[in-house]
Amino acid sequence: MLRTFSSCLLLLVLGSAIGTSLAQDQQSPFHYIRAKAFHIPPETTTEESGYFSLCEGADGRIYIGTAAYGRNAYLVEFDPKTEAMRVVLDTHKLVGLPLSATGYAAQSKLHTRNHVGASGKIYVGSKQGYPSAAEKKLIEAGQQIPEYLGGYVMSYDPKTQTSENLGMPMPLTDEQRAKGKKEGQGVIDVTSDEARGILYVITCEEQRWMLYDIKSKIYRDLGVVLKDQPNTIIDARGRGTAITSDYQIARYDPQSDAVSVSPLLVGDRKFSEYVGADRVHPDWRIASDGKTAYLQLLNDLRMFKIDLSADAGVAVQAIDLGNRIEGENPDSRGSISIGPDGNVCSVVRIDNKSGFGSGYVHHLVRHEPASGKMVDMGVLAISNPEYFDFSKGPGKNEDGSPRPTHGFHRLPDGTLTPLHVVLAMIVTQDGTIYATTLYPFTLMRIEGGVEDPAAR
Repeated sequence: MLRTFSSCLLLLVLGSAIGTSLAQDQQSPFHYIRAKAFHIPPETTTEESGYFSLCEGADGRIYIGTAAYGRNAYLVEFDPKTEAMRVVLDTHKLVGLPLSATGYAAQSKLHTRNHVGASGKIYVGSKQGYPSAAEKKLIEAGQQIPEYLGGYVMSYDPKTQTSENLGMPMPLTDEQRAKGKKEGQGVIDVTSDEARGILYVITCEEQRWMLYDIKSKIYRDLGVVLKDQPNTIIDARGRGTAITSDYQIARYDPQSDAVSVSPLLVGDRKFSEYVGADRVHPDWRIASDGKTAYLQLLNDLRMFKIDLSADAGVAVQAIDLGNRIEGENPDSRGSISIGPDGNVCSVVRIDNKSGFGSGYVHHLVRHEPASGKMVDMGVLAISNPEYFDFSKGPGKNEDGSPRPTHGFHRLPDGTLTPLHVVLAMIVTQDGTIYATTLYPFTLMRIEGGVEDPAAR
């Protein structure tokens, strides 16, 4: 009996090894873009997640915003030389809020695209999270939960290693309550124009376009409602430029202190009609000429080139550059970046319909303005899968709530690749590409440059 059991066990082990070997011997249809992964400090999150908050500082270090629901939000610094991470901005500590969990009232997210000013200061903003399960039950029972009073604009200066609280753009005041408002506005975007002494701030959930005077420290509403989770860019003429809720181009000219709104067209069609009503979350970056912007939408495959050189009131033209890649159910958020060579990089998630595994795959795509080409560089893959112990399953927060760890999956050849979403992506001044993904919250660094597919 013992011999029979031992023989069966041996066959089982051999069969498993052979099966694993055969699976890993399967030929992948994908070219992989290898990225080294780094686990962002777990004490800075509750759900192993973050958002668009990613940038390269003037010091060459990488800065990542995190989300700790019901508790706090942090700015984390990554040193590419030592690969060490540390918290450099603690939102609640900076603005004088409790360091213990405060539920829905907490500043739970740094969701803004980190903006690096001419001085090297990094500008971010905080916003609300979500009611906890316990708070949802209180709401259902008709009871009150802690009020969210509004988000803060903040800056961190790597030179002096100091942070500054720049206040609340749209807090919950008695005046706001009288208008029927139930909470303050969070901050979804901050863009600095230090030379002119102003910041552009976009609130959330109403997407109000705000202007902050650095000298007077006063916020004012520019009177424009913007599209969901938008960002401001500054053109070559110094005009703050953003996309309105109906896909037009809003501009603020500091010289004349005037706001204008111009139609955005593709050919002779309104941009809103061209992309369709179900397309959301425009995200754009401006090229070094200060006249050309490149735009993508969260759930659309296309990339658009926009000429911002026109005068106020004149229709702005967008060119459809075509699909970044072919696929179904695209997802692309906070992941468009213009490299030092002028090429436009983007990450697009599509359904994995290749027959090689399932789920989703994330493609790194490069648009080359000089040639007009759209190049699929390959699928993101983790070069050091041991960076996190996935075998342990979800961890626990101090309150016992789970910490999700299901954000990656393996393809049939054993390759570890992100599953759900890439949250942000940047190309640094030396051409290195960084991106973040969630569950666990991970910084990915594509090392050694990206091989041109034509050279393979």
